[in-house]
Amino acid sequence: MRWEAILGHVQERGKYATPQKAERSARTVLALLGAHLVGAERAARLPDTFAVILLNPLQATEPLSTERFVRATAAWIEGATEQTAAWDVSAVLSVTADAPGEGLAHRILLQLPPGHDLLFGHPEHT
Repeated sequence: MRWEAILGHVQERGKYATPQKAERSARTVLALLGAHLVGAERAARLPDTFAVILLNPLQATEPLSTERFVRATAAWIEGATEQTAAWDVSAVLSVTADAPGEGLAHRILLQLPPGHDLLFGHPEHT
């Protein structure tokens, strides 16, 4: 799936008024997610633009719980609240999980603390 197609799905799922708002959310959420993952294969089946964001050189010092992940997202998106950030995270991660297929989403979830499966739209996935 191409970057534009994924952004279209993020825009639709997140009900964003513009592609720019969908892209802002996608870039923020994926950069935060990428800081918590290891291994290049985590982005192997994603479009190059997504892969570059996920493979960014930033590394988290500790895993974030789902609540802290949402709060971190809210801090990075201007004007966001925890409620709107939760919406952003869910829109982006559920599309990301759907795009490459179940195998990659499962491997990503294995690297994250419990509870992130809900953010990906896959309850009790791990």
